[in-house]
Amino acid sequence: MFRQESETSPILRAGPWRRVRLGLSGKLLILTVVFVTLAELAIFVPSLANFRLAWLSDRIAAARTAALVLEAAPEAAVPPELARQILDSVGAQLVVVKREDTRRLLAMSDMPPAIDQHVDLRDAPFWRTVPDAFETLFAGRNRTLRVVAAAPRDGDFLEIVLSERPLHDAMVKFAATIFLISFLISASAGLLIYFSLHALFVRPMRRLTERMSAYREAPEDASRILIPSGRDDEIGIAEDALAELQRGLSQTLAQKTHLAALGLAVSKINHDLRNLLASVQLISDRLATIQDPAVQRFAPKLLAALDRAITYCEQTLSYGRAQEPLPERRDVVLAELVEEVRDTLGIPPDGSIGWVATLDRALTVDVDPDQLFRVLLNLSRNAMQALAARAPNAAERDQIRIGARRRGAVVEIEVSDTGPGIPAAHRDQLFSAFRASARRGGTGLGLPIADELVRAHGGEIRLIDGTIGATFLITIPDRPAELRRRGQRARA
Repeated sequence: MFRQESETSPILRAGPWRRVRLGLSGKLLILTVVFVTLAELAIFVPSLANFRLAWLSDRIAAARTAALVLEAAPEAAVPPELARQILDSVGAQLVVVKREDTRRLLAMSDMPPAIDQHVDLRDAPFWRTVPDAFETLFAGRNRTLRVVAAAPRDGDFLEIVLSERPLHDAMVKFAATIFLISFLISASAGLLIYFSLHALFVRPMRRLTERMSAYREAPEDASRILIPSGRDDEIGIAEDALAELQRGLSQTLAQKTHLAALGLAVSKINHDLRNLLASVQLISDRLATIQDPAVQRFAPKLLAALDRAITYCEQTLSYGRAQEPLPERRDVVLAELVEEVRDTLGIPPDGSIGWVATLDRALTVDVDPDQLFRVLLNLSRNAMQALAARAPNAAERDQIRIGARRRGAVVEIEVSDTGPGIPAAHRDQLFSAFRASARRGGTGLGLPIADELVRAHGGEIRLIDGTIGATFLITIPDRPAELRRRGQRARA
C-alpha cells in the first residue's frame, strides 16, 4: 500500500500545480479597484435615477406649455395636424388636464395603447425612484407610461401618456457615458491610490521582508542587519526595532560561538588539568604528615581547596555546558564558611583591604556548603577586584563586608564593598552570562553562576540600590521539615 500524498504534501507544494498566492501588492490592487468601483456605483445609481426624473420632468414641462396653448384656443379651433405636431414636440400620445370635477382631453394622437406603468411625479420619494430607474433600463422598450404631475393654472393634475422607448434609449446612452467616465475615474484614482500606497507601505514592507529573509539565512553575518531608512512613522519604528533585535541576536550568536569554542577548549584540557591537580593532591597528602605547626595549620585548607578544584574540573568547569548538580543541603555554620572564603582569597588581618564579618557565630544555614562557598567566593572576589582597581588601598576605606541574619525560616546574607559600585549600563543584564562584567578582562560568569546556585536553593540574589559601592542581598529559605528529615535519613 502506497500512502497517498495530501494536498499539502511538500511534493505538490514544490510542483508546477502549487496554488498561486497573491502578494501584498496584488491584494492592495484588488482592494483598491473594488473600493473605488463601489464608490463609483454609489454615485452611478442615484445619477441614473435623477436622469430618469429629469427626463420625465422635461416632458411634463413641455406638456404644461402645450396645455396652456391648447386651453387658450377655442374648442375645435386647433387643427388635428397642429395638435399632432404639438404632441410630437412634447413626445406624448395624450395630454389631459383635470380641473375640479372635469377631465379635459387637450390633444391625442392615434388611439394610445394600454397603460403598462403609472408614474406620479407629485409624490416620488428617492427610495422608489432607484428601482423604477433600473426597471426602465432592463424591462424593455415597448412599454407605455402614464405620467401624472401638477397642472398649470391651479389645475388638479396634468397627465400625459407616452412611450417608454425614448426614455429607455436615453438612459442606455446616459448609463454608457457614466460607466465610461466612472471607469476612467476609477482607473485613474485606483492607480494613483495604488502607487501611493505601494510607495508608502508596500515597498517598505517588502524591503523589511527581504531583509528579514536574508538575515534568517545567515544571522551570524552582520552585513545582513537591516539599516533603518530614517522614517519617523510606524514603519520607521518597526525598522529601528528590527535592526536593534538583529544586532542583539547577532551579538548573542557570537557569544554562543565563543562559548562553544570555550567548551571545546575546556573539554580538551580538562583531563590533563585533573591529572595535574591529582598530583598536587598527592604532594599535599605528604605535607600533611610533616609535624611542623605552620604546615599542620595550612595543610587542611590546602587539601580542601584541591578537593574543590578537582570537583569543579569533573563538572567540566564550563558554565555554558555543565549543568550544576542539585544541592546536597545540610545545616552549615555560616561563620566558618565565611572565614574559609577569606582564607581562600588570601586577605590577611593586617592587609590593605579590610574584611568585616558581622554575623552571629552560631548562625546556621540549610545549604550545600560547596555551592554557597562558590557564591560567596565569586561575590567577594568581584568586590576585591573592584577595590584593587583603585590602588593604593587603605583598610579603613577599602573594605569587604559580609553580614547575615535569620528572619524566620529565611537566612539573609549581605555581601558589600566600599568600591566604585556597578555602572548603571551593566545593571540590566547583571546576571546574564558574558555581559555582567564591567572589568576589563573579566569573563562575566561570576554573577550568573552565583545566581544559578542560589536559585537552585529556592532563593534569590539581587543588587541593592542606593548603597556605597555594591551590595548584594542573598535570601535562602530553609527546606520544609519533611524534606530535611528525608535528607538526613539519606545521608545516614
